[in-house]
Amino acid sequence: MDVREATRLLKGMRAAALAGLPSRLAPRAEIDASWRRVLGRGLDPDGAGHAGLLPLAEVERRRQASPLREVLPVLREALVSVADAAQHIMVVSDADGTLLWREGHASVLKNADALGFQVGADWSEGAVGTNGVGTPLITGRPMQVYSAEHFVSTHHTWTCAGAPVVDPRDGRLIGVVDVSGPLSTMHPATLAFVTSVARLAEAELRTRHLAAVERLRTVAAPVLCRIGGRALAVDTNGWTAAVTGMPPVDRLPLPKSFRAGRVWLPSLGMCAVEPLPGGWLVRAVGDGAGRADALPRRVVLDLRRPRRSSVTVSGDAGSWAQELSPRHAELLYVLALHRAGRTAAQLAHDIFEDPTRTVTIRAEMSRLRRHLAEVLAHRPYRFAEDVEVEVIQPAHPADLLPHSTAPAVRGARHHPY
Repeated sequence: MDVREATRLLKGMRAAALAGLPSRLAPRAEIDASWRRVLGRGLDPDGAGHAGLLPLAEVERRRQASPLREVLPVLREALVSVADAAQHIMVVSDADGTLLWREGHASVLKNADALGFQVGADWSEGAVGTNGVGTPLITGRPMQVYSAEHFVSTHHTWTCAGAPVVDPRDGRLIGVVDVSGPLSTMHPATLAFVTSVARLAEAELRTRHLAAVERLRTVAAPVLCRIGGRALAVDTNGWTAAVTGMPPVDRLPLPKSFRAGRVWLPSLGMCAVEPLPGGWLVRAVGDGAGRADALPRRVVLDLRRPRRSSVTVSGDAGSWAQELSPRHAELLYVLALHRAGRTAAQLAHDIFEDPTRTVTIRAEMSRLRRHLAEVLAHRPYRFAEDVEVEVIQPAHPADLLPHSTAPAVRGARHHPY
């Protein structure tokens, strides 16, 4: 289709959707969901669509803290020359949607300046509406946004293809790699190409991680040989390098603020923690079995940040917090809605709208109970009766687990918990 004709049709579709009028063209499901979220925030579709820039010192601080800095050479080698030749630019954002790096064709960079598409700018969906950086940060999926699919009208001369990057060390979404440029020069295969490069960056992070764990194993092995009882050496993300006195586990869930000293962990009880080069030595000094004062009493499920949900378990023995995968956040939210419990078939219907997918549910619940055995019961799956459960929801109901397509979550967006 001619670019001008495609742009005209997209603009007509957008105008009808924003006015609540019928249109012979319906927006794509992910675009429609994004527009609804942005409208709920009260963003002006005809506004400037961007705010000021972060100071250079703050940009540099974020660059140094970003795991994407480690794979920037991979991204540059794969994308910049192609983007430059096609009159596009490559941008890399952090998990908040702040643009940290930007390279590519000089004329396109100049056009991007006029849109506020600059290093230090906030391109989260809440700040500038539907776009190829902020929207993939919410959905967790690669996405191409064409012309008037952008919520803000000043972005309609632009087309973006963005893919999220997940850190294999801890499963966190750490940013988006995006290729953007004029609609007339965007190739249909751009999104597939950008997605492949994002996966290449993740593979490079995984390779670096395996090498770091192997170095830690070399240091930890002679230490563990001299220790009696249960102990293990883990890296800073909890991945196991060596173990003694207990069955090996791939990963030990660590609290957000892990430190040397005595620390309570749900899977091991009270532990003594000592630093190692590149990780920690964790020794179990008591499992707390049968001690009422060691049992957790409260669970807080925090769902305020898209794709950064967390659970905090606390009691007299201490507290422990961990970020959750999107699926585990869905499951814990449903169990918080149904304190009496849900069978595997009921959870399968809640999550997949298919009660036959019990095998998947049982596997996910088994992983959850490995970390939360003291607060999660089964037959049926439920929170323990003597545990207080609090759910902290986002300010806007539409922002509740926005990546989720689970029927139970979709319903809760209209009838908050």
